This record gives sequence, structure tokens and C-alpha cells, in this order.
Amino acid sequence: MSAFYLYDDARARQFEPFAMTRPLGELRIGARLMRERWELALGVRCAGFVSRDTLADFEEAGAPDAARGVIPAGAWLVNARFAPALTRAASADRYRGGDAVAAVRLTRDVPVEELADGSATLESLARATGGATPLDGWWLAEVWDLLADFEARLRDDVERLTAGRERTVAANCQVLGGAGVFAAPDAVIEPYVTFDCTNGPVMIEAGATVQSFTRIQGPTWIGPHAVVGGDKITVCAIGDACKVHGEMNSVVFVAYANKAHDGFLGHSYLGRWVNLGANTVTSNLKNTYGPVALWTPSGIRDTGLQFLGTLFGDHAKTGIGLTLTTGTVIGAGAQLYGSQMPPKVVSPFAWGDTAPYATFRLDKFLLVAERVMARRHVSLSDRGRRFLSRVFDARWSAER
Repeated sequence: MSAFYLYDDARARQFEPFAMTRPLGELRIGARLMRERWELALGVRCAGFVSRDTLADFEEAGAPDAARGVIPAGAWLVNARFAPALTRAASADRYRGGDAVAAVRLTRDVPVEELADGSATLESLARATGGATPLDGWWLAEVWDLLADFEARLRDDVERLTAGRERTVAANCQVLGGAGVFAAPDAVIEPYVTFDCTNGPVMIEAGATVQSFTRIQGPTWIGPHAVVGGDKITVCAIGDACKVHGEMNSVVFVAYANKAHDGFLGHSYLGRWVNLGANTVTSNLKNTYGPVALWTPSGIRDTGLQFLGTLFGDHAKTGIGLTLTTGTVIGAGAQLYGSQMPPKVVSPFAWGDTAPYATFRLDKFLLVAERVMARRHVSLSDRGRRFLSRVFDARWSAER
């Protein structure tokens, strides 16, 4: 069977602080990575991705490599900004989401160079005749769409993933509401956990642990080998091997991130290898209750969202007691500490306690990354070092 390739178009390449360090296909959209959503929809594996040249050496377990040479005729080319629902799509040669083409089966070899700057459209590569089959899902037009309508989309994901499964009955735990708890056989649910399933189900994947005296409100998805340790967890998607604690509402963890201490985190998105120090706190609502503005590479933009916290790029770290204002963007590799609130945008690899920040030395950053990854039994390979070094050299200059 043919494979597919995920294409980050020019708009997707503006999704900072994430686009610098990972293709959009490796971001978590609801309960699954975008790549995983498309693998389910098409029923074939992802063979590669096309994105900005800084991602040429991107390497992650389970993720495909950057495409090189040509994408062969017969393969699928998929716009990575379209998130299909978690269901198998009907057989077709072209799919559309709304009025726009979301995926096409190529009728000719397409050189990767033809897609290099992200300006090519799938419409230009589709067959000249014939209609497109509609596909259930939604478009990500802007980076904040990672969190827009999050509760409804996560509910749909978890309901589809648990359809037909037997509900879990955990000893000495309380379940409120009728949507139910669904845990893998080897997941650990300690006594005295409260599950509020009034507004949606809770799904707990293999090897995950929910510790005593935690209150979890659905819809929530807890990924493989994650540890959820106390306090109130409301409508969250917690990725693989994350360790979380404290009050959280509408938060997405891609994977391998830590929020192991107290401190409120709301309507926020964390890349891989993020670590939040004790009592790091985000604001997710303005005192005026008005829409939140957010920095983007094209300037400060009105998101139209009433609730929006912080976007944490990969490998970002915060010290104890750091407070973050509504609609903050923290670049990849930034290391922030101290009592002064950072500005609404922090450049990648920033270092310090007061803006303007110094730049984290590359050798020190790589040493920290190696130590952090080793704690999760993940090695930083030579290729990974080359990749992070290339990202460091290409770091963007954020507006303040």
C-alpha cells in the first residue's frame, strides 16, 4: 500500500514557538499527534514530512525523516494543517476539508524542492478533473487553533477511541457522571481518585499512573507511562511519559514534559522536554475578560480567544515562582528564572531572570538537554545534536 507525506505549507511554518523545532505532524492535536490522526484516516504509514530546512535532521522515536529527492507518484501528499477526525476515511484519491483540499494522491513524481518554500498548494497538484471526498475534521489556521474549541475536540477524540470498550471500575475511587473511565489493563489508579465524567470520558493509556487524591474532569486523555499526581486536572491531553501535578485546565502536553509541582496552568501548550519549576503560574484570562493578543512572526495578533495561557517551545524551562502573563510565547530552549514576569514573547535560547535576556550557550544547552533526556531513558544522538545546533544557529529574533 502507498505511504503518505505530511506537508507544512507556508502558514504552518509560522506556528511558533513550535515550528522551529518540529514539523506540525509531530504536534499533539487533541489526544493524538497530527501524524497519528492521518495514519488512522488513510490506513497507511507516514513516510516523511516536508517543512522548513532547519528540520532536515529532525529525529524522534516513531517520527519519519524529512523527505528528500522526490515524493513518488501514487503517494499521498497531506496538508499538515488539517486535523482529521479519529476514524478511517472512505477510499478516494482526493480529500477536502470544507472548501479546501486536505490530501491528494500524486499522479506524478513531485520533487521536494517544488515544495521547499511552502508556497505550493495541494490544489495545484490535484487531478484536473474529478471531485474530492469530504473528510471530517478541522483546519488549523493559526497556532492558537491548537487550543481553540479544545474541549469539544478532545471529547470527540476520547469518545471515538473508547467506543465499544468496557468501562473501568477502580477500587475506592469515585466516578461522577455517565461518560465513564476507560483505563488500559496495566494502568495504575490508586485509591481515592475522583473522576468527574459529567462532561466527557477519561481515558488512561498503558503504563500510566493516577495517584491518590487527584480529581480528574473529563474529557481528559492521559498518555502511556504518564504520571498524574494530585490536585485538579480539568480537560487535559497529557502526552507520553509526562509527570504532572497541580491545578491544570485545558492544557496539552506533547510528551516528555514535567510539571511536577504546584502552580496553576491554564489553556496552555507544552512542547517536548519542557520543565516547569515549582509554583510556575500562568494567567489565561485578562482582567477585562476581553480577547487575548499573541505574538506571531507577523506581529501581535488578536486571537479572538477569551482564554489563552502560554505556549512553551521544546526544551523550555522555568524556575520556581515564575509568573507568566496572558498570551505568552516562550521560545524553544529558553531558560527563565527569577521573580520578574517575562514579556509576552521570549526568544529561543534566552537565558536569565530579567529582560533583555542573555543567550544560553550552545554547549551548555546541549549538556542540559542530554541530562534531561537521559532521565527518561532517551539518548541525545549525534544527529540530534546537529539538529539542535542548527536550530540554535537559526534562532528567530522575537519582537517585544
